Amino acid sequence: MSEAKSLKIDYVSDVVCPWCAVGLNSLKLALDKLGGEITADIHFQPFELNPQMVPEGENVVEHIAHKYGSTPAQVAQNQEALRERGAAVGFTFNLDKRDRIYNTFDAHRLLHWAELEGKQAALKQALLEAYFTQGENVSARDVLARTAASVGLDEAEARQVLDENRYADEVREKERFYQSQGIHSVPSIIINERYLIQGGQPPEVFEQTLRKIAAETA
Repeated sequence: MSEAKSLKIDYVSDVVCPWCAVGLNSLKLALDKLGGEITADIHFQPFELNPQMVPEGENVVEHIAHKYGSTPAQVAQNQEALRERGAAVGFTFNLDKRDRIYNTFDAHRLLHWAELEGKQAALKQALLEAYFTQGENVSARDVLARTAASVGLDEAEARQVLDENRYADEVREKERFYQSQGIHSVPSIIINERYLIQGGQPPEVFEQTLRKIAAETA
């Protein structure tokens, strides 16, 4: 058997972005299927959907209505579509539990630290589930520290990272970099710093595209 081709993947996303959850699980399913051919070195890069969000957050339906002009009926219809898409790739959306949307800058700082500790992928998945499956406030430092501990990170150090505002400059720099590269919607999946896939694509799309990229870069 030939050696698996390794790809670098920068997954630009937010932990309150539902299609980022769908896309990540789709990507994982594609990589599982390609396990003998392609491996991936995944780095989760920061993007804030709501950088100006007030500390207490906003009601989800009101926020979406204000931001996109959606009616409550349209929001409900979109949520059902999300639930079905999530279920198809193994992600559980309990959107009835998620009544508010929050700013996520602290979550991105914690994810930056988690990468240094080798636990970024686990924390990313746990934060998506904390928000979309369990309906927790992922801007609350107690929630963030507890979620970090759930994936094997040191809870006391997680609290220090949050309380001391560590990695704020690094996260801001990364946010500015990806915006300067034209990334204005998420998920945006950048492969080998050259190829771009956008949106919560089905696993088949990721599989075909990754196979094509691996062949082109061979």
